[in-house]
Amino acid sequence: MELRIKRRFFADTYTIGTLYINGERFSDTLEDKNRDVNQNGYFDGTEKKVAGETCIPFGCYTVIVNRSPKMKRDLPRLQNVPHFDGVLIHRGNSAKDSAGCILVGENKVKGGLLNSAPYEEKLTALLKQVQARGERIFLTIE
Repeated sequence: MELRIKRRFFADTYTIGTLYINGERFSDTLEDKNRDVNQNGYFDGTEKKVAGETCIPFGCYTVIVNRSPKMKRDLPRLQNVPHFDGVLIHRGNSAKDSAGCILVGENKVKGGLLNSAPYEEKLTALLKQVQARGERIFLTIE
């Protein structure tokens, strides 16, 4: 399965994007500030990660669904993200809820998301089915 996030708005404290599943629009996304300014997938030159305030670098990542000890539920988890551990896709309303993770929902308020929980639940259920069939899941962030 192919997931894709097209980042479309870069603010001082957050990043807004759109999540597509196999080419079909699924939801809006909210992440922390983008610091991979040249969009090459690395923090290089003057680019530096700020813990809890930086979205993950542009690139392609493998996704699995497993139990989050912190959130106490199954969630999509990105694998092998440079400089990051435990990157999840989950519910949340503002960049403060992100801590480097990707939030899903409806971007109907400036810098935030609404109706996030049903999008997380629907995405997690879908990806669990795909994973149970033995299919690989990839997320490309552009």
